Amino acid sequence: MTKLKLSAIPDDRPVKITVELPAAVHRDLVAYAEILARTAGETAALDPAKLVAPMLQRFMATDKGFSKAKRTDLSQRSA
Repeated sequence: MTKLKLSAIPDDRPVKITVELPAAVHRDLVAYAEILARTAGETAALDPAKLVAPMLQRFMATDKGFSKAKRTDLSQRSA
């Protein structure tokens, strides 16, 4: 059998979820979108919902406890 450099391609289709945010968190998200648009030189604010995925991704990428637990969990699964 031929050994390929690529393995299975992960399913990376977006998944839609619905969440309820406290009003204060939503206001901060809107403010963040407005500030981000201004600093980027945009005339219109971004849709605050578009910020959620990159914020979560950044949060999880910088959480050392999560990274360590994830590595441990993945190594236990493959053993």
